[in-house]
Amino acid sequence: MSAMETAGIEPGFRDPVFDSQHTFRCILDAFGYVGRAQVLSRANTRIGPLDPATIAVCLTLTDFETPIWLDPVADSKPVRDFLAFHCGVTVTSAEASSFAIVGNPASMPRLDQFALGTDLEPQCSTTLVIQVPAFDGGPLVRLRGPGIQSDISLAIPSLPSWFWEDWQANHELYPIGVDVLFTCGSSVLALPRSVSVEV
Repeated sequence: MSAMETAGIEPGFRDPVFDSQHTFRCILDAFGYVGRAQVLSRANTRIGPLDPATIAVCLTLTDFETPIWLDPVADSKPVRDFLAFHCGVTVTSAEASSFAIVGNPASMPRLDQFALGTDLEPQCSTTLVIQVPAFDGGPLVRLRGPGIQSDISLAIPSLPSWFWEDWQANHELYPIGVDVLFTCGSSVLALPRSVSVEV
């Protein structure tokens, strides 16, 4: 990009090294403590419709080796320019993506439309970053699996009606399948493929 093309691009992390390290630690904690929201205190940048947590996850986890898919809400010139400049990512199809950014969960593709990995390379699957308006107020589901000592309930709103049915089918594919990071404001909440749900 030329200087003229980058003139309108927002800055990323204030301190790229320490802010990305802190955010990565919070993401690991989110996967380690399933169902517990983690606050990304270094997440300060909002780009278009994308919350600071969504942007912070992209700045921390994506690079030129991790093609991403953007849903129609996220797929805007400011978002594309920001991610290309700061992360070097390329935008690809859902089934070829390492990460998928979902700005409008209600119209997202079914989970099996994304990369599920293979038995030999289960890590070659898509991590969905799904931005939601809140972490409560939706239909109640119970989570069970590794990292959960007893029942944990989630009530995430704005998900499509089929989401939890698809999630259980995704869980049954383990060790392959997608993982999910829900984002809201400056917080993240993880849903690894190893976790099952009861509606």
